[in-house]
Amino acid sequence: MPRSRIPFLPIVLSVLAALMQTSGAEPTQVKIETTAGDFVVQLDAARAPLTVANFLQYVTDGFYAGTIFHRVVNGFVIQGGGFTPELAQKPHRPPVVNESGNGLSNRRGSVAMARTGEPHSADSQFYVNLADNVPLDAKPTRWGYAVFGEVVQGMDVVDEIGHRVTGSKGGMQDVPVEAVVIRKISVLKIPVPK
Repeated sequence: MPRSRIPFLPIVLSVLAALMQTSGAEPTQVKIETTAGDFVVQLDAARAPLTVANFLQYVTDGFYAGTIFHRVVNGFVIQGGGFTPELAQKPHRPPVVNESGNGLSNRRGSVAMARTGEPHSADSQFYVNLADNVPLDAKPTRWGYAVFGEVVQGMDVVDEIGHRVTGSKGGMQDVPVEAVVIRKISVLKIPVPK
């Protein structure tokens, strides 16, 4: 596909997400239990249906249990969901399509998919924004990072993780000196159409 057509895909995805929105349904919430405390994330399946489905499949599979927040940058993000405390990367499923043009922004407390420089490379890893990181949003000329939810409870826990002392380990930077392990992620509320 020519590069000139790529910027339009986020707009198309945004329109599709709006068309798929189920009115009257309760949003899905998940509880993320960590060694630093727990927090609750409300998922936005209306605007990020593929991303939410991908994330919930990992949750259902129990994939996140025993992974860590391996990247913590104070005032920026906490990132996790892919590595063990020994910094071994867990095998993941194929990547999901980038839904960054869905109208959701990388604002403080929002949850988004981590990825490489390749736009459609997000798999299991996610991050929580510690500040308004609007430069991570999609632009008409480039892909962004797909937001798919927001912290609705326990932002103080997220902030505390964000203040952890970090260092270099296993060739990675910004790794907390004391590991913050995800004990489990569980679904709290499943949407029921009204």
